[in-house]
Amino acid sequence: MDLSAYFHLIGFNGGWGLQLVRAGLMTLAVSIAAFGFGLVCGTFGAWAKLSGGRAVRGAADFYTTVIRGIPDLLVIYLFYFGGSQVLTSLGHAFGAEGFFGLNGFMVGMLAVGIVSGAYQTEVLRAGYLAVPKGEIEAARAVGMGRMLMLRRIIVPRVLRFALPGMGNVWQQVLKESTLISVTGLVEIMRQIHIGAGSTRRPFEFYITGLLLYLLLTTVSGALFRLTETWSLRGERRGAG
Repeated sequence: MDLSAYFHLIGFNGGWGLQLVRAGLMTLAVSIAAFGFGLVCGTFGAWAKLSGGRAVRGAADFYTTVIRGIPDLLVIYLFYFGGSQVLTSLGHAFGAEGFFGLNGFMVGMLAVGIVSGAYQTEVLRAGYLAVPKGEIEAARAVGMGRMLMLRRIIVPRVLRFALPGMGNVWQQVLKESTLISVTGLVEIMRQIHIGAGSTRRPFEFYITGLLLYLLLTTVSGALFRLTETWSLRGERRGAG
């Protein structure tokens, strides 16, 4: 591969550099939104499994079992094509005409977020179970209210134990964002397909896609490790 020709191809002076940067930002945006939505789903799912009644626990178990047991691409298809079909049917029922499609970003965020939420449910549940029961009992003994104990004891400790698992879920979300290209959203994989097809130089573009995803996963992995190290600073000082 001619490196000078390659850098001209993906550069900003007449190349595809700007489009690839925009696609990278779109990948980050949809991944962050999906991870955040998944964190909300995971928080409610973990609460349901830990403190809910029988019906609530059963619903949470059903959610995590089903979502983790089917392909992620199928979830995206169900949201995108199934949701569009339902929306079109509702529109026809109210007298509207034509096809109503769903926004690719919103569908991707919801679908990947629900998938990540199933995994974050288990990560957060395990993080809560790892909190020493003595700390919770001590907080109750000194008269801490539920919300104060949640803010000062439970949430910081759960996140501390859950950070490694949440880092793994984030990496999974980043890689699952490639599947959202089926909705027409122009993220990295979609842009790579467009560039490869337009220039008929697939090798250069797929190598570029590999490097972009490797950059994102490496940098985000390092950030999670730094955050985990920062969260453990109290234990390390105490141990010393």
